[in-house]
Amino acid sequence: METPVLEHKRLNGRTQVTFVLPEDTPDGPVSVVGDFNHWNPCAHPLQARGDGTRTVTVALPANSGHSFRYLAAGGYWFNDDTADGQQGSNSRIHT
Repeated sequence: METPVLEHKRLNGRTQVTFVLPEDTPDGPVSVVGDFNHWNPCAHPLQARGDGTRTVTVALPANSGHSFRYLAAGGYWFNDDTADGQQGSNSRIHT
């Protein structure tokens, strides 16, 4: 699988984090789930962009840390190798 990408942008005391995955890796729908959305797989599904990627942007408080993972079709959970770190089975991001 190609490597996911995380993009950060500061805006008015918050950090917009964009989660980016290749359009077809893995196949089917993918959501980002984490402590910021109460691990709800319906809250932040990634959407296709014209450049061959899928993305979703989440606004998080600045200077905070969050655990997250990706959930793909068929109950396939995976982490983000570009995250700021790992904690147990979760990826970590620091805003």
